[in-house]
Amino acid sequence: MSHPHAATTPSRLRAGGDAATSPVLRRAAFASFIGTFVEWFDYAVYGFLATVIAVVFFPATDTRSALMATYGVFALSFIVRPIGGVIWGHFGDRFGRKSTLTLSIFIMSSATFVIAFLPSYQTAGLAAPVLLLLTRLVQGFAASGEYAGAASFLAEHAPDRRRGIYTCLVPAGEAAGLLAASLFVALLHALLTTDQLQAWGWRLPFLFALPFGYVGVFIRRRLEETRHFKSLEAAHHVPPAPVLELLGKHRRQVLIAFGGTLLNAVGFYLVLSYMPTYLATELGISETAAFLGSTITLMVYLASIFVMGALSDRLGRKAVLIACSLLFAILTVPLFIVLSSVSFTGLGSGGFLAILGIWALFGALLAMNGGTLPTLLCELFPTRVRYSGFALSFNAANALFGGTAPLIATWLIGASGSKLAPAWFLVAAALVTLLAIAMTTAGRAGSTLDDD
Repeated sequence: MSHPHAATTPSRLRAGGDAATSPVLRRAAFASFIGTFVEWFDYAVYGFLATVIAVVFFPATDTRSALMATYGVFALSFIVRPIGGVIWGHFGDRFGRKSTLTLSIFIMSSATFVIAFLPSYQTAGLAAPVLLLLTRLVQGFAASGEYAGAASFLAEHAPDRRRGIYTCLVPAGEAAGLLAASLFVALLHALLTTDQLQAWGWRLPFLFALPFGYVGVFIRRRLEETRHFKSLEAAHHVPPAPVLELLGKHRRQVLIAFGGTLLNAVGFYLVLSYMPTYLATELGISETAAFLGSTITLMVYLASIFVMGALSDRLGRKAVLIACSLLFAILTVPLFIVLSSVSFTGLGSGGFLAILGIWALFGALLAMNGGTLPTLLCELFPTRVRYSGFALSFNAANALFGGTAPLIATWLIGASGSKLAPAWFLVAAALVTLLAIAMTTAGRAGSTLDDD
């Protein structure tokens, strides 16, 4: 579809070639990176400290019940994400990516900072978990606009032929946040006693959210709006109601994006957030070994993301995501079988090296998806509704199956008595994603962003 004002848009903007100057692109890249770093540093800290938070915020019951309550709060904070996705998507598509992202990181980092000052159950009783839930809801609402907005912002700044390698900086920020959280929590476990960790040590990482977030606010306020959004404004094609247009004209793309995100949602939280707890509680691995393994796996994941982003520029997003889904569907259960049969006898043991190898392989496989999916989701939707389409589908999938993944995995193990239950959950997610990606024509090699 062509627009009557299309001639007013410079051809180099519509082509998405080299319109963005290097300084502009570098600032956009760092601004997108820092926001997702803050977002996932918080989520990872909460996940890695789940066993400590369970003791601090919930009454003394059996360990599994307290842990499930902790993961329940984690899951409930995701309920607001689709709602937040609609709201942030509306503002992002209606008023621009820059201002929306500046506000989202301010609210998100402030809410995370507040968690450090919440009272414990011993001090405030039931008010403690209620306050924790409310704070997580605010944080989840703000975060629901961050990932989609940062990816859209960066994809619209990047040259067409290098969109994959630039946009993968968003999941790289995600991985860096996880890695920083893993290192921080490992350091806490190494330096503090259990009593110190439960009394005050768990609060320390949440304090860092505020300075990180305010750096992001400072940078984002000085950014240029994307060329794609500016071209819409110049042509007076900014939609008055982006979500209504999205659901009216692009329902198929929303369903494809939702299904395409499922493996990312489940895999991310099982492999990179829940796995240390799984190894410690179900397989008897020491917490020190679990966090060391998590750190190494995150390094593999972070390095692999850039490889996959570059590969997707050559082969196309669709090809990489289909290959990833097939590999997860085929390898997950066998790898979990080997994992559950390994005997852990210490950090230097062959058993630990086997666990580390399997975990790192999962990290590399997940990077095939994580380093590629954001660019595909940007290419699925036109500029008019890109922020809304990405945010709604991505947040809905993560609300239903991502944030709940640790809770579902813990429940499945308890209900079935099988330590392989999380593996079958991951296989099911891979098959749904495989079907969704196979249905789209977007994401092929040489794809461009649609300005219609």
